[in-house]
Amino acid sequence: MTLSLPLVFVLGVIAWAAIKFLGVRMWVAVVITLFGFLLSQTFLAPAIESGTRSGVDVVDGTHR
Repeated sequence: MTLSLPLVFVLGVIAWAAIKFLGVRMWVAVVITLFGFLLSQTFLAPAIESGTRSGVDVVDGTHR
């Protein structure tokens, strides 16, 4: 059986847990999110996407 979860959902759960249990302040999470949106509009976006895909492939076991 294959379970598919969107990466955004998984990262959202991690962010919620960090705020709830690790004491990360909400404004820090908002600043990091905004930085991510701004970073996605730069020349680094393809490299970040490639690295994310490679990491997900490693976790999924499809990396060869």
